[in-house]
Amino acid sequence: MSIEVKVPALPESVTEATVVGWHKKPGDRVTRDENLVDLETDKVVLEVPAPRDGILGKILKDEGATVAADEVLARLEQGETNTQDAADNQAEEPASAHDEDGSKAPSPAPGQGDDEAKSRTVESDAAAQRNDNLSPAVRRMVVEHELDPTQIEGTGRDGRITKEDIIRHLASHEQPTPGKDESPGESAETEQASHQSAQSSKSAASEARWTPSTDPSKRPERRAPMTRLRQRIAERLVEAQQSTAMLTTFNECNMQPIMSLRNRYKERFERHHGIKLGIMSFFVKTVIEALKRFPAVNASIDGKDIIYHGYYDIGIAVSTERGLLVPVLRDADQLGFAEIEQAIADFGRRARESKIHIDELTGGTFTITNGGVFGSLMSTPILNPPQSGILGMHKIQDRPVVENAAVAVRPMMYLALSYDHRIIDGREAVQFLVTIKELIEDPSRLLLEV
Repeated sequence: MSIEVKVPALPESVTEATVVGWHKKPGDRVTRDENLVDLETDKVVLEVPAPRDGILGKILKDEGATVAADEVLARLEQGETNTQDAADNQAEEPASAHDEDGSKAPSPAPGQGDDEAKSRTVESDAAAQRNDNLSPAVRRMVVEHELDPTQIEGTGRDGRITKEDIIRHLASHEQPTPGKDESPGESAETEQASHQSAQSSKSAASEARWTPSTDPSKRPERRAPMTRLRQRIAERLVEAQQSTAMLTTFNECNMQPIMSLRNRYKERFERHHGIKLGIMSFFVKTVIEALKRFPAVNASIDGKDIIYHGYYDIGIAVSTERGLLVPVLRDADQLGFAEIEQAIADFGRRARESKIHIDELTGGTFTITNGGVFGSLMSTPILNPPQSGILGMHKIQDRPVVENAAVAVRPMMYLALSYDHRIIDGREAVQFLVTIKELIEDPSRLLLEV
């Protein structure tokens, strides 16, 4: 008896998904609720768990396949072995042990050839297993170039062979071996001539190293389809550029007060709350206070109407290997410093593990992005429609500043506010950013709300 493994219900507005990778291969035993395969949509990665205990049978949708909701991905079998594989193996056995001329083939003596047969079986099983793990694109390259997958070192997940591995393998076998056909006499003569003209050879070799190759086989390229998430990011970026009147204003703030406050209380804070005190919670708090003073920055456009949001759902941009995600802190104005830090840490962990839920990525009213963690000194953040504002934080760098008619070195950070000029005037944008600067440089004002 078998049971179908189907694509689960997809998030609202999502019609298709792409098979990212299987965590099991046919014949593997699986347990109930164990993750079998990852599906990527244009927003999140979905895990497909096993509906019950059993053996993974035939996989119907390979990596890279496009699937829809309720479509069958694979089948689970009951029992200790894969019944489908057993049937296939039985079908491949000869009907009778006769030669082509009809005469009966001699039977080997008991024990004779057992070791050789076992060796062939192990090698065949290993090759079959290696071929099963190949993606359709890699399998096509293997067939086109008549390659043996067992001779190719895989660098992908669980040792799987990637297209880059195929290209690297082909390049390494196409390069000729120097001196392969030289006789000992020829080698000696070559060495003597090389010794006599060392300077000219060195110069020629130097020039040769900088000569661009015109052989296509030695200039590898790789074509890869955009992931659904990357396609969605591209669409959103183009949408932001085309549908908003985006403008950016800049300022800088002295981070010394925040850093001194953190150094003073960070150990006590971590012991009490079980989480480290970062600077992001300070910026979330200051952004909320600034949004209260300038409601237009927390608003959005709907047709010919402006919607002023009376709540503060702050998006926190999180970078992952798949792309940028912006999970949302709901009702951030009601959260304390520790709750904000815990939520951000949780977002970062689950984003890297592709476990962010779709409802956590929608509905924000304002976004904060921190390019400073990657070393960015200054940049222009792009709006996340339909939001009207986004704050860009940058690298903290010691710079000379003038304080009380004297030059002092302070840890400074450039701030950038990109905003939709259709509903936010330049005066409001500048004052909004100045408010953030003032609150960061004097964090006690957060408590006094002044």
